Amino acid sequence: MTAPVTAGKAFNVATIVLAGGASRRAGSVNKLLASYRGKPLVRHAVETVAAAPLFVRICVTGHDARRVGRSIEETGIQIVYNKDHTQGVSSSIITGLRALPAETDGVLIVLGDMPEVTVDILNSLIAAFSDNAGRSICVPTYRGRRGNPVLWPQTRFSDILALEGDMGARNLLRIHAAEVVEVPVDSDGILHDVDLPDEIAAEGKPS
Repeated sequence: MTAPVTAGKAFNVATIVLAGGASRRAGSVNKLLASYRGKPLVRHAVETVAAAPLFVRICVTGHDARRVGRSIEETGIQIVYNKDHTQGVSSSIITGLRALPAETDGVLIVLGDMPEVTVDILNSLIAAFSDNAGRSICVPTYRGRRGNPVLWPQTRFSDILALEGDMGARNLLRIHAAEVVEVPVDSDGILHDVDLPDEIAAEGKPS
C-alpha cells in the first residue's frame, strides 16, 4: 500500500549507517574512503543523517575501522565497531541495533555507499512512519521501484536480530508484506549505490 506523507505524532526514530564492509567489488580501494564529489564517500551518508531530525545516529564500522572513523569523526555521529564484520552485513545491522536505546521506536538502516539519499527522503520516511502510528515498515519508492533506506519499527527488531550472514533485512519485507508502507519520493538516489571501480575512478584514492 502507499501512504500519504503528512505530519504526525513524533516518534523516536534512530538511524544506523552501515560502513563496515570490505568493498570487495570496488577492487583494492576501500570505496567508503574514496573521494566522491570532494569528500570520502561514506561522509555523504553520514552528513545526511546528521542533518535529519533523528533521535540517535549511529555509524557501524568494521573493515578499515580506524580510517573510516577518522573520515567522519567531525560529524558528531556515534561510531560503533562491529568486531564480527567479516560475517556479513547482518552482523553490522545487529551491532547497530544492539547499541540503540530501549526507547527507540524505529530505525532507519542507511547504506554508507548511497550518497544520493537526501534529508528530504529521510523526512518523508519519518513522516510516513508517524502517520502509521510507528508500526509500519516504511520503504521509499521511485517510479514504483523500491529502494533504500528502509525504516523499521521496534516491533520488528527481534526479527532483524535473528538475521545471519551477508544478507540484509530485505527478506523480511516479503515475510511481513502486510506491514509495508511504500513512500514515493522524487529522487532515484534511493536506487543507486556506488559499487564499481569505474564509479570512483575519476577521483579514486582515499582522502
